[in-house]
Amino acid sequence: MKTEVYSWRLSPRLKTDLEEAARAERKSVAELLEQIARDWLERSSSRGGDEDDRQQHLRDAAMKFVGTIQGDDSGRAENARAEVRARIARRHGQ
Repeated sequence: MKTEVYSWRLSPRLKTDLEEAARAERKSVAELLEQIARDWLERSSSRGGDEDDRQQHLRDAAMKFVGTIQGDDSGRAENARAEVRARIARRHGQ
């Protein structure tokens, strides 16, 4: 028995495409969306590996954006905000 409701906004074109696909499949839009969601979940869980693999993938992706401020400044932590802002300003020519 279905008891949960989920809603979101989508473009008029996507809504029309979903309605046309549902008509072609002789299903309601809700049935089509449930089938799409189930298929996606099955595919993503089968290629996702276990939780450790997913967490490692997330860490690897995040590490691409992690940097350090190098130098011999013993007050680095206290001055980090100013240093980061200065580097951003230099990078973006401000």
